[in-house]
Amino acid sequence: MQILALTLDLDDTLWPVLPALERADLAVDAWLQQHYPDVARAWPVAAMRELRARVAAERLDLAHDFTTQRQLTLEHVFTSCGIVAAPVDALWEIYFAARNSVELYPDSLPALERITARWPLASLTNGNADLQRIGIHTHFAHHICARDSGVAKPDPRIFLAAAEQLGVLPAQILHVGDDPVMDVAGARDAGLRTAWINRNGESWPNELGAPPELDLPDLATLADWLEAQQPP
Repeated sequence: MQILALTLDLDDTLWPVLPALERADLAVDAWLQQHYPDVARAWPVAAMRELRARVAAERLDLAHDFTTQRQLTLEHVFTSCGIVAAPVDALWEIYFAARNSVELYPDSLPALERITARWPLASLTNGNADLQRIGIHTHFAHHICARDSGVAKPDPRIFLAAAEQLGVLPAQILHVGDDPVMDVAGARDAGLRTAWINRNGESWPNELGAPPELDLPDLATLADWLEAQQPP
């Protein structure tokens, strides 16, 4: 069946996310050291990360909502230090600005320009990246995120929500992402076609079942493949 639209993962597909997350944690820590040194001493970066993981484990109802997980973590940090009025909004803005200060892979923007010139594209993410802050929002017809959808990848419902937004059948959508479980297996089980952006040349984990339709080293190769399959 012809591909009529694409859905695209963001973190670690368009950019490496870990450097941005680390910068964000350090930015929060630096602000705390300046404005709330007692909190900063009680909750250094490593301790804050451990607490956030504990919040995620305890609040399974928020598995789709990384934003609220982090905000609850901040509230707990201040409460534990006897501070009731936690400056969560100010800290979240510091965190969110740094989290969205990403560096795209060199192939990402040229490939986006080629792909979106001919196919509608929706972002499909479990994370909380802000495409407008990053500066690439004009390449996307829709933005589907786990927090708004109420479910996270690999749940089929988030992929079906994207298909509904795009107005095409799941089998007419190519989902593109880096994660074998969240992206490839999730999209496949929802009836979408699949492209694995496998930048490190890893072997497909056979325990996940059928491999992706496409196993590609980068997005430039994806654009090449799409144009070869459906020339102008």
